[in-house]
Amino acid sequence: QVPIVESGGGLVQPGGALRLSCASSGTRLDAYAVGWSRQGPGKEREEIACISGDGKSTYYASSVKGRFTISRDKTKSTVNLQMNSLKVEDTAVYSCAAASFVSYLGGKLSCNFEDWGQGTLVTVSS
Repeated sequence: QVPIVESGGGLVQPGGALRLSCASSGTRLDAYAVGWSRQGPGKEREEIACISGDGKSTYYASSVKGRFTISRDKTKSTVNLQMNSLKVEDTAVYSCAAASFVSYLGGKLSCNFEDWGQGTLVTVSS
């Protein structure tokens, strides 16, 4: 497993924006496909985004598509998640992880994960 630290969580009002960052303390994330997931109170974990190692392919869950954007910062070896038009239902602990393996089905990126990071809390409330 790759040690990862998430940051950027906090309190934001509905309609606001927040940017999360995923960084590795030991190894560079550039060599891995990296994804974000979230788990709200009493809910199952939901995989919401993934980006390939080269940054050319991405995946988004329908619940966040069009509002969230995953990207790579090659100079800092980090993976970011820009969250716009936040809703109350987006409230959750957001975690990232390096994919154990990836595949391309029907031309779409598919990421598989095993261990997620500790996460950072995002609270959307007025």
